[in-house]
Amino acid sequence: MMSSVPSSWILQLFLQLALLLSILTIISVALGEYMARVFEGKKNILSFFIGPIERGCYRLFGIDPSSEMDWKEYVINLLIFNAIGVVFLFLLQITQQWLPLNPQNLGAMRWDTALNSAISLITNTNWQSYDNETTTSYLTRLLGVNLQNFLSAASGIAVAIALIQGFRRKTSFLLGNFWVNLTRAILYVLLPLAVIMSLLLVSQGVVQNFSPTITAFTLQGEKQSISQGPAASNVAIKHLGSNGGGVFNANSAHPYENPTPLSDYVEILGLMIIAAAFPFAFGAMLNHRRQGAAIFTVMLLLYITVVGIAIWAELHGNPLLEKLGVHHGANMEGKEVRFGLLGSTVFAISSTTTSTGAVNAMLDSFMPLSSLILIFNMVIGEVIFGGVGTGFIVIIFYAILTMFLIGLMIGRSSELYGKKLEPYEMVMAIIGLIVPAMLQLVFGAITCLHYDVLHSSLANHNHGAHGLTEILYAFASTMGNNGSVLRGVGSNTLFYNLMTAVAMLLGRFLVLIPAMAIAGSLAQKKLIPVSSRFPTASPLFVLVLAGMIIVLGSLTFLPVFVLGPILEHLTIFS
Repeated sequence: MMSSVPSSWILQLFLQLALLLSILTIISVALGEYMARVFEGKKNILSFFIGPIERGCYRLFGIDPSSEMDWKEYVINLLIFNAIGVVFLFLLQITQQWLPLNPQNLGAMRWDTALNSAISLITNTNWQSYDNETTTSYLTRLLGVNLQNFLSAASGIAVAIALIQGFRRKTSFLLGNFWVNLTRAILYVLLPLAVIMSLLLVSQGVVQNFSPTITAFTLQGEKQSISQGPAASNVAIKHLGSNGGGVFNANSAHPYENPTPLSDYVEILGLMIIAAAFPFAFGAMLNHRRQGAAIFTVMLLLYITVVGIAIWAELHGNPLLEKLGVHHGANMEGKEVRFGLLGSTVFAISSTTTSTGAVNAMLDSFMPLSSLILIFNMVIGEVIFGGVGTGFIVIIFYAILTMFLIGLMIGRSSELYGKKLEPYEMVMAIIGLIVPAMLQLVFGAITCLHYDVLHSSLANHNHGAHGLTEILYAFASTMGNNGSVLRGVGSNTLFYNLMTAVAMLLGRFLVLIPAMAIAGSLAQKKLIPVSSRFPTASPLFVLVLAGMIIVLGSLTFLPVFVLGPILEHLTIFS
C-alpha cells in the first residue's frame, strides 16, 4: 500500500520535482528569447564568435542567406537532405569493418539493421534494435550517430521556424531559407549547448575517450568486457536534440553515461530545454509573448498531470508481491537505486513527452498504468514538450483544430494568432494528427495477425495484455520518433526492422510536410486583428487546448488501452 511509503519521502519527491520545473522554466524563457534573436538574424551574445563561422559556412556551401524559399522548395530541400543522410549512414554501417577508429574490429551491420538504423537517425528516432556496444565502431558513432543527432534535430527546428514565419508573414509566398535555418540551429543553439552539457557530464564522470574495450573481473572472479568511447559528447546531443540512443546498452542507467544524481538532473533538463523554449521563442518572434506563455502553460500542466499519475502508480507498487511473502511497497523493480523512484519515473516521463527515448530504468518493469502514461505521451504527438521543433508543430496542429471547432460553435470564422483558418489548414492539421495515430494501430494489428512474428518476438511470459502493450509501445515509439522500447519485444528481425523503418519515416514526414503546407498557406494571408471573443492567451484557451489534447488522444486509443495496460492493471489488482 502507498501508506508504507513515508510521507516525508513523498514530500521530498515533490520538492525535487518543483525545483526541476522551476529551473526548466527559467532556462526556457531565456533560451526562447535567445532563439528568437538567432532565427530573426539579429545580433546576439554569440554573434561575435559564431557570426564569422556562419558566414564561412554559407560561402563554403554556396548558400545565399538572402534567398528565400516557398513551402514546396523548403520541403524538397528537406527531403533531399534527409535522403542523402540515409544513404551515407547505410553505407557507413555496412563498411565500418574497413574504416578507421574501430579498435574492437567490429564487422558490418546486417543490411536490414543498417537500413533501420539509418532511417532512425535521420528521423530523430534513434531506435536501436541492435547491441550498440558490440555493433558500432567509434567512427560510426561519431560520423553516424553524433553528427546525425545534430542534423536531424536541426531539421526539426528549421521546419518549426518556417511554421512560425507563416504566422509572421503577410501576403507572401516565402518562408525563409532551409539551409540558413539549419545552419543557425546547429551553430547557435545545438553546438553551444552540447559543449556546455558535455563538460558538465565529464565533470561528473561520463567517459570521453577512444580506448578499446577493457576487461574487468567481478567479485565472483568472472571476466567482464566494459566498452569505452566518446560517450559524453554523444549523451549531450542525444538529450538536447531529443534523439535518445544510448552509447551503452543500459542507456542512461549505465554509470558511464549517467554516473551521479546531478548528471541525472542535467540529462533531464537537457532533453527538455529546447522543446520547452520553443513556445517562448514563438511568442518573442510574434511580438506577443503571452501567446507563447499560454502554449508553455498547456505543456507544463499536462506534464505535471502525467508525472503525477505515473508517480502515484509506482508508489502503489505491485500487490502480487504480498502473495509471495515479499514486503509490498513502492515499485523499485527495474529502477536504478542511484536515482530512486522519482529520478527513474520523471526521467521516463520526460523522455516520452519529448520524443527523446532515453531511459535510466527498465521501462518493461513499470506498473501497467505507468506504461499507459508513457504510451499516451507518445500517441498524442509528444506535445508535452515534444521533440525539438516537432512538439511545437504538433501543438499548433491541436490549436488549429481547437480554434476551428470553437469558431463553429460561436458562429464566426476561425482565426489563430492573427491568421484566418480555412478548411485547407484544418485538413493538413488532421493529417498531421490523425493519420499517424491510425497507422500506429494498423501496424500493431498487422503484427498481431502474424502468429510467427508474434510468437518469436515476445518472451513467453509476455503474452496477453502485457504483450499487446509491448507491441503498441513499439509502434507508438517508432511512429512518434521516440526510440524507447519495452524490452519484451525482440525487434532485431527482418519484419520489425522493415515495419518500424516505415513507421519512423511516416511518423516524421507526416508531421513536417503538413506543417510546411500550413505555413505556406498562412504566409499568403493578411494579418487580421486578434479575436477578443476567445483570446488565445487566456486561461480558458489553455484549459480547452489541454482538454482537446487529452480527449482526442484518449478516444483514439481507448479500445487498445483497455485491452492492454488497463486490463493488465485490473488483473494485478483484482
